[in-house]
Amino acid sequence: MRRYGEAIKNNAKYRTRIGAYGIISIGSNILLTEQDGDEVQLPGGGVDSGEHKNHALIREAYEETGWKINPVRHLGVYQRYVYMPEYDLWAHKICHIYHCRGLYPVTEPTETGHVAFICVPETALKLIPNKAERAFIRQFFSI
Repeated sequence: MRRYGEAIKNNAKYRTRIGAYGIISIGSNILLTEQDGDEVQLPGGGVDSGEHKNHALIREAYEETGWKINPVRHLGVYQRYVYMPEYDLWAHKICHIYHCRGLYPVTEPTETGHVAFICVPETALKLIPNKAERAFIRQFFSI
């Protein structure tokens, strides 16, 4: 499994966190979320204990975008080691990426600080700081 991001810190105690994230296509565009006016990202997040990855992705995408989605297929997985200040946690993130279809918006995002928006994939590549997410977008849209 390919690793992206910062180097592993020898003095940090990492906890493994499984996550599911979506390349959510709406026609030839992509649905993204901006968190706290700070970072643009693929919708998705952590899988709760006992939860299936698909269900976590549907739940997280709804919370972060307000959209109903349909996961179509698993595209791949990557890992990264990162500090998560919102949880005061050093995490070994195992990130599963899925292609999903955006079906329709239901509401505004229910998770505080998130704003959903749709753009062309080329714009997404300029806005998303996560190198792994950019690599999956490039591959999916053949850019």
